Amino acid sequence: MRLSTDNLDRLNPDVARYGYDRDGQAVGIVHFGIGAFHRAHQAWYTDRAMDAGDRDWAILGVSMRSAGVADQMNPQQGLYTVTERSGGEAKTRVVGAVREVLVAPRSPSSLAIALIAPRSPSSLAIALIAPQTRIVTFTVTEKGYCRAPDGSLDLQLADEGSFYPLLADAMRQRRDAGIGGLTLLSCDNLADNGRQLAGLMREYLAARAPDLLDWFTAECRCPSSMVDRIVPATTDEDRAVLAEGLGLGDDAAVFTEPFSQWVIEDDFAAGRPGWEKVGAQMVADVAPYETAKLRMLNGAHSALAYLGLQQGHTYVHEAVADPQIGPLVERLMRDEAAPTISAAPGQDLDAYATSLLERFANPALQHRLQQIAMDGSQKVPQRWLETLAAQAGRGQACEAILTALAAWMRHIRGNMRPVDDPLAETLAELWCDKGESGIVDALFAPDGLLSSPWVPSAADKSFLQASLVRSF
Repeated sequence: MRLSTDNLDRLNPDVARYGYDRDGQAVGIVHFGIGAFHRAHQAWYTDRAMDAGDRDWAILGVSMRSAGVADQMNPQQGLYTVTERSGGEAKTRVVGAVREVLVAPRSPSSLAIALIAPRSPSSLAIALIAPQTRIVTFTVTEKGYCRAPDGSLDLQLADEGSFYPLLADAMRQRRDAGIGGLTLLSCDNLADNGRQLAGLMREYLAARAPDLLDWFTAECRCPSSMVDRIVPATTDEDRAVLAEGLGLGDDAAVFTEPFSQWVIEDDFAAGRPGWEKVGAQMVADVAPYETAKLRMLNGAHSALAYLGLQQGHTYVHEAVADPQIGPLVERLMRDEAAPTISAAPGQDLDAYATSLLERFANPALQHRLQQIAMDGSQKVPQRWLETLAAQAGRGQACEAILTALAAWMRHIRGNMRPVDDPLAETLAELWCDKGESGIVDALFAPDGLLSSPWVPSAADKSFLQASLVRSF
């Protein structure tokens, strides 16, 4: 029997659960990209904020392509569990914040179509123009923003099943009906993610709906945010073990670590949940926290992924325990990334590095390196290249990052395993065309594939090319 609102009384009494009137909460947030991370992070925070007394911030989840999450959650009326694991201990909570999950290709995306069935809960268009919907959040991963290699909007990709056309249509309807604007809150690992989202949205509107640009600027907000919680992919074994302790099956279960952090720029168009009541930090400037997370946590994670896979490891805790990899990753965080970050008052980067190493070593998470290695072309610029550029400006080399970068370059060649990356074919073609002698310039020269402020020095090129022909 699966978890649902009809059988909550069957739950093991040790399992925590929401205490608010779920049916009395209106949808206030539409979320694009409702994967495991959102369920363990933003929805988890929102659930607890409603438990603390907030009203009308229920979440309508949207999957842009796959029906997998909808098939997991909708038969459970949107309910699912979050289990925090550390050592041999586990703590589980039933989360009620998500009302329903829509699959965008299945949902009416045009108002004209949606009006045929105005009471249908499966109308994304109606949800986006509803006055009570005030926030749209995103965890669509870096590639979901449809950026070209230079960071600008790829209009062709944006037109092919992204959120941009859906939002543009909703904005037009809201403007014409005199409904207020939306807050668009990116929760993805992009540097200055709010400004990037605002800029990309303006590019789309300028090309496809220029009459909306002034309204968007005046009525909508795009605050930046920094999110931090390690959420491995859930396995069938995880679900089976959970079912024994829960007393019910949960196809949408997520497993995570006890640690979580959410730092949000407090700039909203029409109100927000009281996330700060349940641990989020509302600040004027997210940049120091975001930069530390991208360059230290995410930078270290990517290094562990590519170096660990190269050494035959499967999980993060195995890679960080490797005597060749662990010290290199610690050097990447403490000696290379941390000195490039202007810390906020009270932000202790050395303590942050220590806590990250402890979190990486948690064997209960079973965080797969292959999961982290996905979409490297979208991650490498902000995780490594910006640190390299900052240190180059000081005349400093970064051998730990360069070693990890060489491991990524070997990974994208595709000789050892399939490459899960939106530019996989382009990267393979570059390798075939340029070979070991030319691949560095093809990727990182000023006219290379990955646009960034870092231009490899002669010493950097020599180090990378030498590293390409050895395993470590």
